[in-house]
Amino acid sequence: MTDSDNGKLDTSMNLRVFTFLGCLLICIGSFAQTDSLSTKTSYKKRVLDATELDFLMSYYTQEGENAAVTGGIGNEELTDVTPTIVVTIPLSDDEVLSIDAGISAYTSASSSNVNPFDGDQEADPYVASSGASKSDILSTLQLAYSHSSNDRNTIWSINTAVATEYDYFSIGFGGSFTRLFNQKNTEFSANINIYLDTWKAIYPSELRDQPSFVPFEDEARNSYSLGLGLSQILSKKLQGSLSVDVIYQEGLLSTPFQRVQFSDIPDLIIQNFTYADDVERLPDSRFKIAGGGRLHYYLNEKIIFRSFYRYYADDWNIQSHTASIEIPYKITDSFTVYPSYRFYNQRAADYFAPFNQHLSTQEFYTSDYDLSKFNANQFGLGISYTDIFTKIHVFSFGLKKVDISVQYYERDSGLNAMIVSGSVSFVLE
Repeated sequence: MTDSDNGKLDTSMNLRVFTFLGCLLICIGSFAQTDSLSTKTSYKKRVLDATELDFLMSYYTQEGENAAVTGGIGNEELTDVTPTIVVTIPLSDDEVLSIDAGISAYTSASSSNVNPFDGDQEADPYVASSGASKSDILSTLQLAYSHSSNDRNTIWSINTAVATEYDYFSIGFGGSFTRLFNQKNTEFSANINIYLDTWKAIYPSELRDQPSFVPFEDEARNSYSLGLGLSQILSKKLQGSLSVDVIYQEGLLSTPFQRVQFSDIPDLIIQNFTYADDVERLPDSRFKIAGGGRLHYYLNEKIIFRSFYRYYADDWNIQSHTASIEIPYKITDSFTVYPSYRFYNQRAADYFAPFNQHLSTQEFYTSDYDLSKFNANQFGLGISYTDIFTKIHVFSFGLKKVDISVQYYERDSGLNAMIVSGSVSFVLE
């Protein structure tokens, strides 16, 4: 879960996806032929010994009273269930293919009020409408291929991803490069990703037939990211890492169904609902940069300290600080518990103001509290079980690991949330 945490196919799109996948398979085949020749001359340990299968599930719930769909006030109650399956397949000694497929099924009180009058009760920002917009399903599929050099000091990978929802479609692709040196005590990594998103803009019901309302002309959004990392073993007990991430976005960065009310225009209130004067309008570009570091300290065979800090800034004038600590404690050879704490502080974007406090003369405006000033705390507790010898079997798969965690999140703006997540990992024997 993130802090401003927690959007979302035409024929040409499909053609691009299948073309890319075809190239991917050709690359996989060519590398497999090359590596089969090298393995005849010398033995080397496989990067991945056997196919692994991971089942993941999370349940997220939140509540609050600053819904952006209704202009910064109203019910923010939301639940989301996210089942995911990840299959990791060794293609050869050096190659691994990963397939990640999942869905995110949510029900949202705030999104139900895109049309607050399609329910069976009076329109009210604090009451969820029973209309069709109250729920949706996001489906995702990601493929990743990685190749390791013979000495295991160089790793590169390519990936592609597709996500689709009722009003949203995204296709992404990218790659990464990792180099280990200094007897594997130092690691440098770089990754680049591109996401091409398209909205099917849905506007608040009261604005759709309003002559003065101006819809968005461009419903596309592109995101480009570059990440660099450097990890170093500092001593037998201490490891540190530094990372920098740069992201540039362009296109429709506003959410079309999030309302804004102006203080210099008289309110129109029907039942208990204040009509929108406009929708959220934000700049069509955004530059983000974040830098951070980690320190992991091995205290003894029972306890490890894991600390993290990150600074973030963008050209919307948001700045934030994130600091966290996790302390895994090994109870037995199989069981580990890991309490955690995370603190987040954020400065508001230049374009944010609460409900009914913007002026109609402004160029950009939003009442989305994800872009407001706030502090947040997150407390977590997890437990993991490792079946060292894979004694437990399901068909041909041996149990590798079970992990369960609970995280509680709260903002000083009133939003609070809880996420319960779990995973079960198997290995083919």
